Amino acid sequence: MVLLHTLMMHFEINNSSKKVFLENHKFKKNMKKNASEHKIYYSIIALVMLIFFVISFITNILNSIIVDVKTSFDLSLTLTGLLPFSFFIAYGVMSIPAGFLSEKYSNKTLLSISLFVMMIASLLFVVFPGYAVFSVTLFSLGCCMAVLQVVINPMLRVAGGEEHFAFNSVLAQVVFGLASFTSPYLYQNIAGKNIDKNSIAHTLRGLVPENLPWVSLYVVFSLISFALLLVVLLTKYPDFEKNEDEKAGDSNSYWSLLKNKWTLLFFISIFCYTGIEQGIGNWISQFLKQYHGFDEKIVGADTVAYFWAMLTVGCLLGLVLLKIMDSRKLLIIASIAAITTLLFALNGSAKVALICFPMVGFFISVMWSIIFSLALNSVSSHHGSLSGILCTGIAGAAVIPFIIGWIGELTTLKTGLYFLLIPMVFVLSIGFWASPLVNNKTISLKKSDS
Repeated sequence: MVLLHTLMMHFEINNSSKKVFLENHKFKKNMKKNASEHKIYYSIIALVMLIFFVISFITNILNSIIVDVKTSFDLSLTLTGLLPFSFFIAYGVMSIPAGFLSEKYSNKTLLSISLFVMMIASLLFVVFPGYAVFSVTLFSLGCCMAVLQVVINPMLRVAGGEEHFAFNSVLAQVVFGLASFTSPYLYQNIAGKNIDKNSIAHTLRGLVPENLPWVSLYVVFSLISFALLLVVLLTKYPDFEKNEDEKAGDSNSYWSLLKNKWTLLFFISIFCYTGIEQGIGNWISQFLKQYHGFDEKIVGADTVAYFWAMLTVGCLLGLVLLKIMDSRKLLIIASIAAITTLLFALNGSAKVALICFPMVGFFISVMWSIIFSLALNSVSSHHGSLSGILCTGIAGAAVIPFIIGWIGELTTLKTGLYFLLIPMVFVLSIGFWASPLVNNKTISLKKSDS
């Protein structure tokens, strides 16, 4: 949700760790009092939602264009896999440093610098459209995304107020999913075959080499970054203090957590989940083209869009299910269903593949939020530092798609995609070994005896 995803599920950091923090320090009465007096900054909420839309829009377009990139630069599956690696490894590199930067510089400064770098990185690739430059552009964009996410999470809490944070978190997830769903259609309209000569798409394609029409997407991204930069510069920001769970922490807190077995286990869990999400998202289009002969610009892009749409729908349903059942049981059920649908997608007919790939997205949708909440509820302190360590696990979105491509080059792409069963089984195992200090609160459906 990177980052579902990416990301799109980072708000669990604040929700889950806040629960433990409040219970340990008995701050609930004061929080309620402060909440009632809190001013809501609608302009900041709108800005945060807009930034989340842009993050998702730019991040997940790579799932749709990957086949076109492979063909354009005549890449092997291994070199193709290095492209998402370049982007998502930046999350692993920048997650913790971004936390420290947010302690030193203002939100406006970090947002402005990140958007400016995004604009320049996108333009660099438009001017010099090659594989090496594209890799650098993706890494730069990934670093900026990591900084943006660290900055906007506390902004949403402050702008909307503690009492509205859960609602705003869900709204952010919906916005993130909507962007992931719509980005493949921008690709279709710009890089498609039948483009009206009087359209904006035709004008954009005139700015890039004729044989690389998809590169014009990065003209759009540079314009979006510039427009958002202007919005950031013109916006007024409220003063606030971060909660304990939002602070980066010192070196001692990190060392203390790294000695804890739960930190390592949940780091691996996040690594596995992000690898599953992007491993499927990145290779859907190539698989459908290679094994079923579907056009990557039409059927491939549509299926990627449906994958992200189902991931968003599943996330919303998961919020309801978590109110009536233990998160570990839900994780077990979702993992088994995801493994089953993936096997059907890889071994079934073309029609089955078109249905089952999006359904995998539906079933994995609850994994991020459950893993994060279990992790944060498994330790009693240093939640800000733990969040930074866990976010470093987003590097799984870089490593696992690359491994799939490498195995696919040595054998077949289908064999490479079977590798996803390993991280899926590990995520399944979490439901059996996780032992949180605080369980998710559920509503009993049984009538109590009077």
